[in-house]
Amino acid sequence: MDVFDNKVILITGGTGSLGKKLTKIICDEHTPKKVIIYSRDEFKQFEMQEHFAPNRYGMLRFFIGDVRDKERLNRAMHGVDYIIHAAALKQVPAMEYNPSEAIRTNIMGAMNVIDCAIEQGIEKVIALSTDKACNPINLYGATKLCSDKLFIAGNHYASGEKPRFSVVRYGNVIGSRGSVIPFFRERSKTGVLPITDVNMTRFWITIDQGARFVIKNFERMVGGEIFIPKIPSMKIVDLAKAVAPHCKIKIVGIRPGEKLHEVMISEDDARTTIELDDCYVIQPAFHWWGRSNHVEGKPVADGFRYGSDNNDKWVTAPQLEEIIRE
Repeated sequence: MDVFDNKVILITGGTGSLGKKLTKIICDEHTPKKVIIYSRDEFKQFEMQEHFAPNRYGMLRFFIGDVRDKERLNRAMHGVDYIIHAAALKQVPAMEYNPSEAIRTNIMGAMNVIDCAIEQGIEKVIALSTDKACNPINLYGATKLCSDKLFIAGNHYASGEKPRFSVVRYGNVIGSRGSVIPFFRERSKTGVLPITDVNMTRFWITIDQGARFVIKNFERMVGGEIFIPKIPSMKIVDLAKAVAPHCKIKIVGIRPGEKLHEVMISEDDARTTIELDDCYVIQPAFHWWGRSNHVEGKPVADGFRYGSDNNDKWVTAPQLEEIIRE
């Protein structure tokens, strides 16, 4: 049976780039009873309703609300089976300047989702994370680390009953709002592209890959895992040259809150990490976690670190060209 067959799914932050891709895949390729888009921007909801025609996407519902509003969130979850928690404030410079807002949405909002999901008896919840949550140096990463911890501990709050909570963590999403490719394209008109550091690397994943990875983990999650896909790395300077080969490169230095390389699994996390064919799974250290839940997995080596600089997968030149065309 399809994991979404006749299920009601709520997507917080559903009007975002990933939320829209998740909505399209779930509605086009699965058989949900209802998909609820929960977000706070009525204009983005209007635009999304224009894109998803009601005669074809009659299972869609739009619910205006903020994850900071627990009462509204609780109402939106009535009758829901699964939740994908994608709502977040994520612009690093803005969060450095407005730290209290990041805390209210990314941490307190996460706690509201957990509390309401337990109260409503939701079956499964997957929260979206970021590579910046591993050994964070900026506030955005720190709030997402807190969010990850809350969702994993949510399994303990639920006392072994519904819901089950898991997390999906991955790197930069190509093509999402605020992606570097549109930025490079705009700056290319000046003939100069600003690069923070010629050695800077990042993990890269497409919107489609990210959405399908989230969906796949609804099938295999048991609750408590942080799922991390095996995805390629890319040098930012290589991307800049591919986007605008005619432009000069200007080194501007790393901005506050930025890392030279991102890490998705630290050496400390490696002690509880296993490897599957398509991903790594950081398992929780709580006593309720059954080590046999993913019997096909094998432990990673001692001192393992999954960073964008020591990755064994790299974006090739043809892949770069394909990314830019898309």
